[in-house]
Amino acid sequence: MSRMDFDFTGKVALITGASGGIGKEVARIFYNAGAHLVLMDLHEVPLRELAEELGAGKRICVVAGDASNPANISTALELAHTRFGGLDFVIPVAGIYPESPVVEISDDQWRQVMSVNLDGVFQLLRAAIPMVRSGGAVVNFASVAGHRGSKNHGHYAASKAGVIALTRSLAHEVGPGIRVNAISPGTIETSMVADLVKARGADMLAGTPLGRYGKPEEVAAVAAFLCSGASSFITGETIHVNGGLFMAG
Repeated sequence: MSRMDFDFTGKVALITGASGGIGKEVARIFYNAGAHLVLMDLHEVPLRELAEELGAGKRICVVAGDASNPANISTALELAHTRFGGLDFVIPVAGIYPESPVVEISDDQWRQVMSVNLDGVFQLLRAAIPMVRSGGAVVNFASVAGHRGSKNHGHYAASKAGVIALTRSLAHEVGPGIRVNAISPGTIETSMVADLVKARGADMLAGTPLGRYGKPEEVAAVAAFLCSGASSFITGETIHVNGGLFMAG
């Protein structure tokens, strides 16, 4: 993805799930647009490889650990403050997507999905919002499943529906200084949905007006748009990036 028209020079972005398929592209487009980055991910090796690929050095610092762990959140925010002087954008991309019929989901499985996909977002935003400078933005990650539900992914769908409601609630509370929006991706070409694509790919493509899966960089471009001045009068919204899959029903 090229730099396009985005200019985040001097801005500071905190991105969780940064070494995943979408998170990596979010980090790349923000870095190429001049932002300073605090990158967090559970998987340390690919996280550091990404930082090296982007250039590491003065504009990137990394936190290896669970994005729903308050201690890791505190470390990330402290780095944003001490290394870069503040925070402008918060982009929680981290998420998990296990498969199980609702009647077979254990309490532990339910709690794990909620912990990462919803609790972690809440904990990060609760801690980060007081640091976000006026004119800043939050971009949460929901899913088409949070609107439509998803067979054998009820815990995931419920967690993403919660993200949508949290996004709207927070937008009411922190405006006009900070804008809060969300993205609901559809089927994007990442490892997280590889099994789903194998099992139901033909049906999903048949129901997608654009007739293909999305690319991570296409989602990342929307995240950049929602942090840019081009979206200065947008808040409390959830942007669908799914090739028309949601519209198709």
